[in-house]
Amino acid sequence: MIAAMNPKPAFGEQLRDWRRRRHLSQLEFATELQISARHLSFVETGRSQPSRSMVLRFAESLDVPLRDRNALLIAAGYAPMYASRPLSDPALSAARNAVDLILNGHEPYPALLIDRHWTMLSANAAAMKFFVGVDPSLLAPPVNVLRVSLHPGGLAPRIVNLAQWRSHLLARVVRDLALTADPVLARLITELRGYPGGEQVEPDPAFAGVLVPLRYRSEQGVLSMFSTTTVFGTAVEVTLSELMLEAFYPADDFTFQVVRECGSKMPSRTE
Repeated sequence: MIAAMNPKPAFGEQLRDWRRRRHLSQLEFATELQISARHLSFVETGRSQPSRSMVLRFAESLDVPLRDRNALLIAAGYAPMYASRPLSDPALSAARNAVDLILNGHEPYPALLIDRHWTMLSANAAAMKFFVGVDPSLLAPPVNVLRVSLHPGGLAPRIVNLAQWRSHLLARVVRDLALTADPVLARLITELRGYPGGEQVEPDPAFAGVLVPLRYRSEQGVLSMFSTTTVFGTAVEVTLSELMLEAFYPADDFTFQVVRECGSKMPSRTE
């Protein structure tokens, strides 16, 4: 006998979960939407069927990711609104060209393109130089940049402030999980927390608590870099809305000089 597949949660149940994830009471959420708390209660319990436009109002107000907005629409009985294409789709060629311009233009500093699960989709030459010496099993596709960073066979032995950097990365994934409720991220967090390295929440006094640097031991010395994250702010397509460009910059004069002098010859592993 074949077991029946678990059905997807009803629309009202999904809506309630998203509301609670945003730490809103029914009254607070209803007031924000300018509807009655009674009506919202009826929607969440399945006693009232929302219109398509109302589903989209709910999702917009709760800042639900586009992928999950489609799921809400389907659960409410409507067709999905947001297209989801592979990055290789011709319709995304302009976006791919923009990404390539940013990655290449950021040389000689590292930059990577990652998806919602922190899977590396592309990287410039400077970023790839940092992966020299990483256990080949961690570089087998799909490459997860968090796993590469924190795994003992990855970059972890070369990160001088591993406890601090590890805490920073874990906090970012926790925030992502709170926003998306993605089960893949939940499993990733569990895996990452199982790696050695400890945690440190105190800011680095050398940077006056302004940013968290990545302090990387190279053949030239310890390089200090900070990162910025760029997203497609106007994306109305699922894949584009989930892409992130992570770009690294020198955090001190020594790193600036070393990277500029090395150019494409970025630091290799120090044994």
